[in-house]
Formats: sequence, structure tokens, C-alpha cells
Amino acid sequence: KDWDDSAILLTPSLASQCGFSIKINQMGNAMIYASLQNCFAQNVGDKAFTTTLTLRLHGNRMAEDELYQVAETCQYAAWASREIVCDRNYMEVSVKRAAPDDYALPENPVQGTNPKFGDPRRAAEKQTIDAGFRITTIMFYIPVEKVMGVTEAQRSGYGIANTPSRLVLRSPKTTPETYTQNVAGVHMTVLKTSTVFEKKWLATQIDAAAACPILEGSVSFTPNTITWYLPRHIDPLISSGQLQLLEVHIGVDGQRLDPAEMAARQYSLSINDVHIIIQIPVGAVGGYFKSHVQDDHYHTSYTIEPMLELLWTEDSIHEDTRYKVLFPITTPLLSRPPQVIDNTVPEQRMFKVLLGPFGSDVALMNISFPYEVLSVADCIARGFTVLEHMSPNSSSKVFMLEVPFTDPVVSQTRDMGYTVYSLHLTFGLLVLPEFAPFSHPVYLEAKLVDIVPPSVSGGCDYQNFYVLVQYGTQGANFQTIVGKQLLTSDLAEQYSFMENGTHLSFAVPFSSPDVVFEAIESSSVKTRLDVALLNPETNKNIKEFSLACNFPSTLIECFPNGTMTALAVKLESVPSLNPGQLTLRDPTCGPSYSDDRYAYFVFTGNSCGTTRKFFPNMMLYANEISLPDELEKIRESNTEDPEYE
Repeated sequence: KDWDDSAILLTPSLASQCGFSIKINQMGNAMIYASLQNCFAQNVGDKAFTTTLTLRLHGNRMAEDELYQVAETCQYAAWASREIVCDRNYMEVSVKRAAPDDYALPENPVQGTNPKFGDPRRAAEKQTIDAGFRITTIMFYIPVEKVMGVTEAQRSGYGIANTPSRLVLRSPKTTPETYTQNVAGVHMTVLKTSTVFEKKWLATQIDAAAACPILEGSVSFTPNTITWYLPRHIDPLISSGQLQLLEVHIGVDGQRLDPAEMAARQYSLSINDVHIIIQIPVGAVGGYFKSHVQDDHYHTSYTIEPMLELLWTEDSIHEDTRYKVLFPITTPLLSRPPQVIDNTVPEQRMFKVLLGPFGSDVALMNISFPYEVLSVADCIARGFTVLEHMSPNSSSKVFMLEVPFTDPVVSQTRDMGYTVYSLHLTFGLLVLPEFAPFSHPVYLEAKLVDIVPPSVSGGCDYQNFYVLVQYGTQGANFQTIVGKQLLTSDLAEQYSFMENGTHLSFAVPFSSPDVVFEAIESSSVKTRLDVALLNPETNKNIKEFSLACNFPSTLIECFPNGTMTALAVKLESVPSLNPGQLTLRDPTCGPSYSDDRYAYFVFTGNSCGTTRKFFPNMMLYANEISLPDELEKIRESNTEDPEYE
């Protein structure tokens, strides 16, 4: 806004004429720079300067434009005799006048505009301060002399202002009246003028010059370092050979840095007889990376806007010059092939991969597999893990992907005792806000030793079960359960345990308590031995094995003296049976011996309810072993075991 509170649209050409520049950082935020002596500043005695801006924000997500007014007041009284500013779109020189209020600009109203200012480009021109000197012409030296009237100069894009104590001249960076000069090997844009003031028959002039470095020729790049050279003696600005450099300051984005901040950012400053040299690491704090795509390959550039501020004096004229350069630097494109970091641990049966680093302006859109393309949301719904990790300063990011071996996109092959898991994928990425696509293929492979579990085999002879356990690929990392009990060292000794590093074996008598009886046949007992291999960590069986054998057994015997014996065996099918409660037909005839598995009866042919039947060549004695009726009824009511007979 101007000082009559009227709003003037700040176009790019008016911005360079009036001392404004704008920078958009990598987050999309706008940084607006305004010269203290810009066209619209309210100047109080060349000591206090207030600038008011009205910002109009608009965008696709906004229902209507939003207006914000911001104002900033800066105090500045330590003026040098000459002050030069080189900004991104203009150069400005402010020189001290011989005496305050001596000179004024002519009035030049233009019909249809504010009569105070004439052409809007001259919005901040001062009115006549007194009846003294007026600026009439400006002479440009390119290096030949070119004379231009004030109005013509303003319409050509030059800003000319008279303040209480200073003359301000501002020029766009490239105009027909500027020229390029090589100064100590650095190309500089030079503006040299003389402003003529007239009063009746008197005339005087003030010389004003500016010289600003050009990027080409003043900056060199390596993959890791930016080096900026500025001449120590800027010849177009020096009228004598005697120059004393009083101050040198470095800053970024218009803000000075103190030595501690410079050291923390690893900036360096050196001065020799010819140049002032600034070195900045690529990627240092204060700048930012921008992503680019060329031929589907990822590149980055690094942008930073260092500031160099000098103060020197020339002994012969006893005047000082403050010289400030804001110098945007962008590196050439640097090829940055993304790194693939395979963090897969095969035993976890999960592919884990990191891809990056990328700039903060890169987004992951999808991942392509051999037979399908999945968006990030599809990947997450599928059970994959997709994460984005930002660096602590938010300047770069990496993408992490986890895919389980069991997913169909993972291929499996067998090779010499190994299972080989392989995964082909392509990351689909975008550079924002340009939406420039690029991709990066990745191949992952992991091997797992095939886990062969231990195996169990066995056989029988007429007395024992023989069990052989062959170790698997993980060795003897199991416990052996025989029947229902753990094979301890004591039990192993009873069972003739043997072990040789790859196998173990043991023998279990068919009469062992660990053997179960399944059925009784005419001359044998059908028995079974259960063996289990147990994982002690999970308490789950690795392998289960059962071996069933028929062992010859004499269950009934007859002796010459008329005595008979019978052996009753408790079967697996009647676990609740107590053999000691069994009787012959005569309930008073119980077993002569019994334990929890057997009942042994001794009786004669004419006792315990024994019957006999005659055949031509033999006599058959018969008896029965059973539970007494009253016990059978109790047992039937308490158990579902079958009837024992």
C-alpha cells in the first residue's frame, strides 16, 4: 500500500522497479523481501521505514480469496555514504546527498492516475520539497554516455527517489543501460549513472553506480561443495586505488550469521588479495534440495541464497560503502541413484527393504510386482508394511517396505538343501508438485536352510520294541517322550539308550509300563509304544510316532497236578479298570497277584466255578474273569469304558 492508503498491484516489473522480490521455498511458503527504501515505504527522517503489504491468497481448496494485511517497521540510522544492494531481480544504490532537502523530482501527472504519482510505476516519487534543485536528467554510461529524462527513465523501469538525505536509484538486473564487465575473473552487471539537478541557471550532479555479480563465472561446483567468488576490489565502484575493507558478513536469506552459526553449518569464508571466497557444503542448513527426473532417473539440485555484506572505505575520498549481495545459487543437476538397503533377516521370513534417500518432494504412488500393481493402500490392506521415514531436518526421506515370504508375489525355489525366496518389484514414484513420474526396480533374494525334522522308525522282536530316531537339520534340539513320560537319564539307562551325534536308539520291553495293551489274541498280546519328540521352547510336538506289535504270550496254562493259571491284562480301552477287583465265576476267587496292569489267577479244575466239557481226544476246562456284578454296576455308572470280560 502507498501512503495515501491506496492499493497498487505489485507486478514483476513494478517489483524490480520498486525494490521487492519474492522467494518460494521447498515447502511452498513465500518469503517476501522489500528494500528499506522501496517505493511504498513510509520514511520518517531516513531513520524509520514502514512497509504495508496486502496479501491475496487463492487456491483450489479455498472457496474464495483471502486477504491478509502485514506491516513491518525497521529502524535504520547507520547509513554509509553509499549503500548498494544486489537482489535477485534488481540492483539498488543509495547515496548521501550534499545537504538535506536540496533536490526534488519534478511533478509529472498523467491523466487517469493518482495526480500525486502520475504513472503508477512512480507511485512513491516525492513532491517538491522546496523551490530548490530538481532532477532533470540521468546520464547512463554503458560505457558511452546515454542521456535520459527522469520520466523516460521511470517508464523504462528505473526507480528514482529523493529522500530527506539520500538519492536512491534502482534498476532491473538487465536493461539496455547496464553492461557486463569482467572484474578479477568474475562477470558483473554494471550500472553507472550521473543524476543531474538543476535550479534556474545552476546545475549539479550526483554519481551513482552499482555492480552485481552474475552466477555464471562466479560460482564453481563439486558434488559436495559450492564455492562463490566475489572480487575484493570491485573496480566499477572504486574511484581510487586505496581501499580498506572494514567488515565482511555472511548470511542466508537476508539474515546475518554469527561465527558460531557459520561453524555449525560448516560454511567457510576466506579472503585473499583478489577474492572473497565463500564455501558452502551441498546440503547444508539454509538451503534445500529439489528433485528432478531425467530419462526415468532421479536427480537433485540444491538451492541456497547466501548473502555477502561488505563495508569498505576509500582513503582518498573518505567515504564508506556498504555493499550487500543476495545471491541465489542452484547447483547443476546431480545424479542421485536411490540406494537399496536390504535389511531382510531370512529367519524372520519377511523381506525388509529401504529405498532412498529422496527429497521431501518425492511421493510413493504404487509398487509393481510381476503380475499386479498395488497402490500404497492396497499394499497395506494386503498385509505389507509401507512406511515413510523423514530425516531429522525434514530435508530427505526413505521408504520402507516389508513383504512376508508367504505372499504370492514371493517366488520359491529349492537349491541344494536351501529354499530360495525371491521378490521382483518396482517402486513407482512422483516428484511434486510437477507430478513427474519415475521408477526404481528392486530385486531381493533370501535363502533359508531347509528345515528337515527328525524322523522316528522302529521294529520289534519277540520281547522288545526297538526305536531309532534320526536327527534333522537342527540336531538334537528336542526332548523324547516314551509313552507318557520324559526319557530321563535313569529311564534311558533302563532302555539301553545309545546316541552317536546323528541318531539315538533305545529298546523298550513289551512289558514296560510305557507300553499300552490294545487287544488280546489267542496266543499273543497286541501292544503299542507311543514316542513323541517335543520342542522344549514351544512345548509342542515336533514328531509323533506309534509302533504296534504282537508279542507271543501264554495267557492260560494247565499243569499235570490239575492246577491252572490265567493272566488278565488291562487293555487301553478300559483305563479305569482295577485288575485287583477281577474275579473268576466264583466271586470269592480273586487274583493271586495283581497290579495296575495285570491280574494273575491260580485255580483247579473243580474250583472257582470251573466247568469242563469232554471231547474225543481232550477235555476243555472253562472259566470267566470279570468284575463282580455290584462293582460292574458302579463302574458303568461312573465311566463309559466298555465291559471287561
